[in-house]
Amino acid sequence: MKKIILLLAVVTCAGLIQARQVKTGIEVLRDQNFKILEGKKVGLITNPTGVDRTLKSTVDILFEAKNVKLVALFGPEHGVRGDAHAGDKVDNITDSKTGLPVYSLYGKSRKANPDMLKGIDVLVYDIQDIGCRSYTFISTMGLAMEVAAENNIEFVVLDRPNPLGGEKIEGNLTDAPFISFVSQFKIPYIYGQTCGELATMLNEENMLKKKCKLTVIKMKGWHRSMNWEQTGLEWVIASPHIPNKVSSYYYPATGILGELGYVSIGVGYTLPFEMIGAPWIDAEKFAASMNHLKLAGLEFRPIYFKPFYSNFKDENCQGVQIHIMDYRKANLSEVQFYLMQELNKLYPDRAVFDHANKDRFNMFDKVSGSDQIRLRFAKNNSVADIMDYWNKDVDSYRKLSKKYYLYR
Repeated sequence: MKKIILLLAVVTCAGLIQARQVKTGIEVLRDQNFKILEGKKVGLITNPTGVDRTLKSTVDILFEAKNVKLVALFGPEHGVRGDAHAGDKVDNITDSKTGLPVYSLYGKSRKANPDMLKGIDVLVYDIQDIGCRSYTFISTMGLAMEVAAENNIEFVVLDRPNPLGGEKIEGNLTDAPFISFVSQFKIPYIYGQTCGELATMLNEENMLKKKCKLTVIKMKGWHRSMNWEQTGLEWVIASPHIPNKVSSYYYPATGILGELGYVSIGVGYTLPFEMIGAPWIDAEKFAASMNHLKLAGLEFRPIYFKPFYSNFKDENCQGVQIHIMDYRKANLSEVQFYLMQELNKLYPDRAVFDHANKDRFNMFDKVSGSDQIRLRFAKNNSVADIMDYWNKDVDSYRKLSKKYYLYR
């Protein structure tokens, strides 16, 4: 018995040691004594997620490095210090801690102009992504790469884990008419790459207006099969409604549906993206209907709640909380479509595209990467009608993206 306990302890410790071996790009760069940045004036694109494993900001790490000349900061949506709400324009300011100018990449323009870049030799990108196309940080990265190319500036990506891992790929490529800041590139909804891998592919496959001089500072110890818990890294709030390490798992499960304002997806309550509900839903019936589908890796629990803000503020609502029981088996992005289908079966007089805010159809289509998801689903309110389109590009994209994998 003692041998078994000892063996389990050794295995557990080995697992923890393995998880703690993941080093992000900023830590690897520091181990290299910032050699690639020596003698260059540096502009840093980052936000609160740009930290080392002790939670020290990349801003402060580069600012304090004796052989690095950090001259400017650039903030995406939510700002460098995370003090702007989702969708709010971010202003140009001075960073109170370093005294450096902070230029907005989410204001009147989503791209830096030549005045912002004056004197800069290299742009460094260090932001934790969540692995989903509609999350705008990768759009900021791609546009910044274009600007760097146009202004003959080097571009360095300090790589970080994809919290969804490097194996899940789900959703159709963005159709050309629906390219936007929430679907900036022709990639799937869940694309299964790190920022460094994605940047390399965008650059080499001519998916940008102009190719830049790109360097990726690779992580150490990260593997494609890892989800966030296995990295041993702390989670820093990526945006106001991605507060927890599991938030990135649920964002692609309800985020597209959430664009319609048809139901609450937990934004405004304590479980953003982890649930859906409305005053007209019967929680027990809805949960039973969803569980009857036996969706792989998922369970649905009845939930009763009253949103503090956003949809149905201060109204008594019922719905389901989504529980991911087996992450590897779960098809995350398909969940919302099954939720829509089952709601129609239970409440046929409330079909989603008959009762949703039609002014939001355009954003739904942009986030979906096409109007075909909406148009095909609306015919019969059936998941079966969209799955061939939703999955049509998965195999070809997996083959393409593999060429640019930096990790096994």
